[in-house]
Amino acid sequence: MTEDNSVTLFNEKYQEYYHSIHGALQEAFEKYIKPCRIAELAKTGKIRILDVCFGLGYTSAAAIEAALESNPDCEIEIVGLEIDAGIFDEMKKVSPSLKYYDVIRGDKKNPKINLKILVADARVSIKELTEKFDAVFLIPFSIAVCPELWTVEFLSDIKKAMKPEATLATYSCAKLVRNNLKSAGFIIKDGPAVGRRGPSTIATLK
Repeated sequence: MTEDNSVTLFNEKYQEYYHSIHGALQEAFEKYIKPCRIAELAKTGKIRILDVCFGLGYTSAAAIEAALESNPDCEIEIVGLEIDAGIFDEMKKVSPSLKYYDVIRGDKKNPKINLKILVADARVSIKELTEKFDAVFLIPFSIAVCPELWTVEFLSDIKKAMKPEATLATYSCAKLVRNNLKSAGFIIKDGPAVGRRGPSTIATLK
């Protein structure tokens, strides 16, 4: 149980929690949904989101909620990159207070929501994407335990999948993460500091 009364899980392989223990849902909305301007983008009528390290799907569910509250007619396309096929069983263990989590979990369908989860090494699946995205949620485990998803090469591949005006948001403010983002061609700035001293990171292309 995190401090906002939402539940997260612990990953045994990486020895880290999937979310901030200060608040799993708070983190989703404050560090990703708001910085990526999901509600604003929804007013255009269509939004395409790339969720890197989909995990339990809280952030994508929060994005759907924010988008459809802003514009009930918005079409939402989400592509999730996730290496752990067992995550679908893990989703059954949680019941977050998110209106569209049943869609994320596959229990229901919604004609406005097109969700595709690619179960593979993200370094491979990112190269296969042909879509261009309006927003990117970058949520690997920390660079200390999962350095392969914070490299300049991988971040450059993410950049290629983004629209020129797109925004990338990540919880990390690690110096190496930010330096690698800059080396990949991103412009970075501080994101909100939610439940921790350091800020998150927002990265754009212009």
